[in-house]
Amino acid sequence: MRRYGTVWIILVDLLSAAFAWSTFYFLRATWLEHKAFEFNPTFYLGVSLVPLAYLLLYYLQGTYLNVRRLYRLKIIQLTLIASIIGSLMLFFVLLLDDDVINYKDHYVSFLLLWTIHLGFTLIPRVIWSTFLIHHLRTAGKGFRTLIIGGSEKALRIYNEVNDDEHNVNTFIGYVNVNGTDHSLQDAMPYLGHVNDLEEILAKHSVDEIIIAIESSDHDRLQRILTKINDLRIIVKVLPDMYELLSGTIKMTNIYGTLFMAINRDVMPLWQQALKRFMDIVLSAIALVLLLPVFLICAILVKVSSTGPIFFLQERIGLNNRPFQIIKFRTMVVNAEKEGPQLSSANDRRITPVGRFMRKTRLDEFPQFINVIFGHMSLVGPRPERQFYIDQIVQHEPQYLILNRVRPGITSWGQVKYGYAENVEQMLDRMKYDLLYINNRSIALDLKIMFYTIAIVLKAKGK
Repeated sequence: MRRYGTVWIILVDLLSAAFAWSTFYFLRATWLEHKAFEFNPTFYLGVSLVPLAYLLLYYLQGTYLNVRRLYRLKIIQLTLIASIIGSLMLFFVLLLDDDVINYKDHYVSFLLLWTIHLGFTLIPRVIWSTFLIHHLRTAGKGFRTLIIGGSEKALRIYNEVNDDEHNVNTFIGYVNVNGTDHSLQDAMPYLGHVNDLEEILAKHSVDEIIIAIESSDHDRLQRILTKINDLRIIVKVLPDMYELLSGTIKMTNIYGTLFMAINRDVMPLWQQALKRFMDIVLSAIALVLLLPVFLICAILVKVSSTGPIFFLQERIGLNNRPFQIIKFRTMVVNAEKEGPQLSSANDRRITPVGRFMRKTRLDEFPQFINVIFGHMSLVGPRPERQFYIDQIVQHEPQYLILNRVRPGITSWGQVKYGYAENVEQMLDRMKYDLLYINNRSIALDLKIMFYTIAIVLKAKGK
């Protein structure tokens, strides 16, 4: 449903924008300009490009990142904003230089364009979201929900949610915390203990998690949250009385149980969409503009030592998915014939050309290909091998939090520490990467990129 829902709303938006522009073009010609409407090249160009421009605008809003969460009020809000922005852009780009007898016609053109687009877009979207909500409320079709906790409190929460006529949750099972509470065993399957939560989430597709423990038990709550690596999973808890009285609870729904959704991703959806858009566009530009640099690097690597030009290695990325990272080779062939080894400042395995490339970060440039393929981002925690991840989590389990986002070519930790020489340095670098995840934004990404460019130009990389 998730994939088909996205395809459907994109199709609805595409057709709505095409019909809206066609209607506006017809009315502008016949009503405002008092001309006969004709299918000319300008009309066909507009009806082809304008809908695509609106789709890009909707994407940058974050509309298509999680379409199953697009309830009617959210749809109305997004549509109003996009219609105003899109109409203003089209007005200044396409309509402002039109020959008009009275400048009031400009205002009429803008209002006409905005009204038509809003109407043609909003009505199908609301109808679509109504069908979506009806589908989610159908038994077994709602958000697949896991309850953490098996006490009487968990049973009360289950009954309250399940008895709500507006319920959009489908409970798939529960995990207990202390190993003895099984009050939910007659209501849903028992999936295991909370200590095995990572394996349970990997085995079962989960959309939401309801944590039925006291929200004041912060230490236990933090340990549970550390085990939930997928940011797409919505985590909810019941607020305690202090949180209610302090005014820290934000209501997002009128009906249903009073849940507090724990926001584990500080980056808004529109910034997430813009970040991915910037990743693709800037990486594509870099691959074109830096092609001469790539050729020079490839020649230097090839003539300086025997072996392939590129170095491929499995790394762990978003949601613990492995991928092959692409780099220019900076070490001799079979540098790890005795097993995985981290490089050091005076590592004899590094070639002379490789040492220079590491200082200037030139060896990282092929990773623009990884960015376009979606394995990586321009900015994000550096991806690591599973061999070292297993060692790091023995010292600090929170390291797994880094895999909640796409790894990056550069990062806050990379700017501060460069290449880590041991597990201790990896842990030090992790602190900055955790700070990045908890504060990530487009502005912070740009700042890190500027610092990285400075390192490349000054050849001061470690």
